[in-house]
Amino acid sequence: MARPDDEEGAAVAPGHPLAKGYLPLPRGAPVGKESVEPQNGPKAGTFPVNGAPRDSLAAASGVLGGPQTPLAPEEETQARLLPAGAGAETPGAESTPLPRTALSPRRFVVLLIFSLYSLVNAFQWIQYSIISNVFEGFYGVTLLHIDWLSMVYMLAYVPLIFPATWLLDTRGLRLTALLGSGLNCLGAWIKCGSVQQHLFWVTMLGQCLCSVAQVFILGLPSRIASVWFGPKEVSTACATAVLGNQLGTAVGFLLPPVLVPNTQNDTNLLACNISTMFYGTSAVATLLFILTAIAFKEKPPYPPSQAQAALQDSPPEEYSYKKSIRNLFKNIPFVLLLITYGIMTGAFYSVSTLLNQMILTYYEGEEVNAGRIGLTLVVAGMVGSILCGLWLDYTKTYKQTTLIVYILSFIGMVIFTFTLDLGYIIIVFVTGGVLGFYMTGYLPLGFEFAVEITYPESEGTSSGLLNASAQIFGILFTLAQGKLTSDYGPKAGNIFLCVWMFIGIILTALIKSDLRRHNINIGITNVDIKAVPADSPTDQEPKTVMLSKQSESAI
Repeated sequence: MARPDDEEGAAVAPGHPLAKGYLPLPRGAPVGKESVEPQNGPKAGTFPVNGAPRDSLAAASGVLGGPQTPLAPEEETQARLLPAGAGAETPGAESTPLPRTALSPRRFVVLLIFSLYSLVNAFQWIQYSIISNVFEGFYGVTLLHIDWLSMVYMLAYVPLIFPATWLLDTRGLRLTALLGSGLNCLGAWIKCGSVQQHLFWVTMLGQCLCSVAQVFILGLPSRIASVWFGPKEVSTACATAVLGNQLGTAVGFLLPPVLVPNTQNDTNLLACNISTMFYGTSAVATLLFILTAIAFKEKPPYPPSQAQAALQDSPPEEYSYKKSIRNLFKNIPFVLLLITYGIMTGAFYSVSTLLNQMILTYYEGEEVNAGRIGLTLVVAGMVGSILCGLWLDYTKTYKQTTLIVYILSFIGMVIFTFTLDLGYIIIVFVTGGVLGFYMTGYLPLGFEFAVEITYPESEGTSSGLLNASAQIFGILFTLAQGKLTSDYGPKAGNIFLCVWMFIGIILTALIKSDLRRHNINIGITNVDIKAVPADSPTDQEPKTVMLSKQSESAI
C-alpha cells in the first residue's frame, strides 16, 4: 500500500524524509537515550507512542541531525511503521493529532452482501462435480470434461490475478465488488441457455465467466476486514467473509443431488431439473448484484484502526503495484506461507472435486450421501473458520495456530484415507467432518497471517497471491489425484495428498512470525472505539498509550 513520505516543515536528513505521523528510527539510535534534558514525562524504559512527550522525539530527531548510516530495507520498513505521538511535536513542525478512528454500522451490511454473492459463486463452482456422473450422461462427455468445469475456476485465476489485484489497489473495493457480482450473475444466466445435450460448450462458457468473477471475489475477505473492521474484530470479520464461500460450497454439495436426481432414463425430466437449478441460481445472483450496486460502499467515513489510518493518509500517487509485488516476493516468510497455503488449499480443492468419484467407488448409488458428506466436510470447516478467527482476535498467536491446524489437518487426512474403504458410510461422515473442520478452518488463518507479516503491503495483493498459489496446486493435485484414483483407487490418490501436506507442515514451522500490523495497533488497544452512524462520526480524544520495552523491541 501507499505510505506517507514527508511532512511539511520537518527537518530531517536528506534521503530520510519524515512520514506524516511517523517517526523514523535510524540505526544505532536506541530508544530511551535522550540527547536533551528530559521533560516531565513517563519513566525511562518506556516508549510513549500516542501522546508522546517531546523528550523522546527530540532524542530521535537529535540523532537525525547528525551523520546517518543508510537503513537496511527491513529496518526502513519498520521505521516507517512506527507512529509518532499524537500530541508530540517534531522539531520545526506542528503537532500531529492522532487520526480519528470510528466503526461504521454499515460494515455488517457490506460483509453480508459480499458473503452472499461469494456463496453463489462457490455454489456454481461445485454444482457439476458433486453429480459428475449425471452431467456426464446428460452431455455425453467424459468425466475429465466434467472435472474441467471445476478446474476452470483454478485455471482462470492464475493469469487474471495480477490485473485483478491491480484493479483492486488502484480503482478500489466497490468497483472490484461490482465486477465480481456482475460477472457471477452473467455467467449464471448463460448457463440457463445450455440445457440441451449438444450444448456442453455453452455451459462451459457460462462457467468460464463465473470463474473470472471468482478472481474478483477470493481476494476481498482480508481487504474488507481491514478497511471496515477494528483491530479487535478484524480476524473474525475475515473468517466470516471466507465463511460465505465455504457455505456456498456446502450448499453446492447439498442441493444439486436433491434438485437433479439421477434420472438418465428420462432425459426430458433430467433437463427440466437442471433448468430449475440454473434459473434459481440466476435469480439469486441477480438480486445480489442489485444489492451490491446499492449498498456496497468503498470505505467508511473514518478508518477503523490506526494501522488503516496510516495507509489511508498516504498519497495515492506514491503507490507502486510492481514494487509491492517485488516486496512480497522478497519477504521470505510470505514466500513460505505462499507455498504452504497453496498445498493445503489445493488439497481441499482436489478432495472437493473428486469426492463424488471417491465415494461412489466404495459406495455405489450413494450420490445423495456423497453430497451430504461434502456438506458435512464444509459445515464443520465453517465452524472451524469462525473459531479460528475468534481465537486469533483474542490471542494474536498467528504462527502457532496456523501450525497446529496444519498438523491436525494432516492427521485428519490420514484418518480419512485409511477409513474410506471400511464399508461403513457413517464413518466417512465422521472422518470427513474432522478433515473439514481443520482443512477448511485453515483458509482464513492463511489470509490473516499473510496480512500481518506483509503489512503495509496491500491486503488484496497478498490474498490474491495466496489464492493464485492455491489454484495452481489445486489444478496439479486434481489432475494427479484423479489419475491415481482412476488407475489405482482412491487410497493412492489420498496418500499422494498426505505426503504433500506433511511437506507443508515442515515449511510452516520455518515461517518467521513478524506481526507488523498488530505492532502498529498496540498503540490503540486501550482506546475505546465506538460504532457510530456513517454520517455522524463521534469525535474522540486521543489517549496516551505506553509501550513496554518488550513491545518496543517487537516493533
